[in-house]
Amino acid sequence: MKHDYSEKLWQEAVRLLPGGVNSPVRAFRGVGGTPFFTQRAKGSRLWDVDGNEYIDYVGSWGPMILGHAHSRVVKAVQEAARDGTSFGTPNPREIRLAQLVREAYPSIEKIRFVNSGTEATMSAIRLARGFTKRDKIVKFEGCYHGHADSLLVKAGSGAATFDVP
Repeated sequence: MKHDYSEKLWQEAVRLLPGGVNSPVRAFRGVGGTPFFTQRAKGSRLWDVDGNEYIDYVGSWGPMILGHAHSRVVKAVQEAARDGTSFGTPNPREIRLAQLVREAYPSIEKIRFVNSGTEATMSAIRLARGFTKRDKIVKFEGCYHGHADSLLVKAGSGAATFDVP
C-alpha cells in the first residue's frame, strides 16, 4: 500500500494540530505508525487519500452502526439540512425522536440528547452525583470515557499519545 499523500497530510497536520489530530482517540502513537487520511466511505469500507481500500472495524468509534453513507440516513440528513442545520432553540424533530426512543425503551422516563459521547458521560456523571449526593465517581483505568479532564486521567491519551509538555 502506498501512503504518500497521507504522509504529506500527516506532516501538515502535526504542524497545525496538537499531536496532529483533533482527538486523542485518533492519535496513532499508541499503536504505532502514521494515520491514513480517509477520503470517503460507503457501507463497511473506507478509502484513503491514496486510493487504498480498508474494511472499517472502527465504525467512527461507535455511531456508524448502519455503515457509512447509508441511503436512508443520507436522504434524511439532506431533507433536514434543507430546513436549516442549527437553531439554538427546540425543534419538533427532538420531540419525535424522544417519542421513538421511549417506544423502543418504555422504561425511559426522560431523555437528554447531546452532541458527543463526552457530553453524554458528563451529563451522566452530573445526574449520578445529584441523585446520590456523592462527589466521587468510579471509572475503568486505562479506558476512554470522553474528553473531559477528569475522565482522561490514565486513559492512555496523555503521555502515551502526545509528547509530554
